[in-house]
Amino acid sequence: MGLTLVDSSVWIDLLIDRETSAVWAINRLLDAGNPLAIGDLILAEVLQGARHDRQFREGATFLARFVPIVISDHRTATAAAANYRRLRALGITPRKTIDTLIATRCILDDIPLLFADRDFDPFVRHLGLRSALDNTGLA
Repeated sequence: MGLTLVDSSVWIDLLIDRETSAVWAINRLLDAGNPLAIGDLILAEVLQGARHDRQFREGATFLARFVPIVISDHRTATAAAANYRRLRALGITPRKTIDTLIATRCILDDIPLLFADRDFDPFVRHLGLRSALDNTGLA
């Protein structure tokens, strides 16, 4: 299996030891040696939630082990706006611009996304985002 981008919803659950199907999946991917990526915007989302300096440092050190990906550039931003408009035309309003950018980056470069955030579901259903849970049978 190739590179998988992991969303902040999964990193946060992993870091706080929450037992979810996505955490089980990330642990299985790690055990199998599959390459995992963290996007710059995802990194910011995870680290901004640190409650104290030590937690911030430990989180930053842990997450530095993974493949860094730049989420947005001009191409991704333009495609994200188009994807937002496509979903709006279907009566679905994406709640977060960052999630729209993350989903679009994955769609453009055919990178599966491991997520625990239902906000990505319309991107899977209507725009071709590949869920790492669905694609690996890890659900």
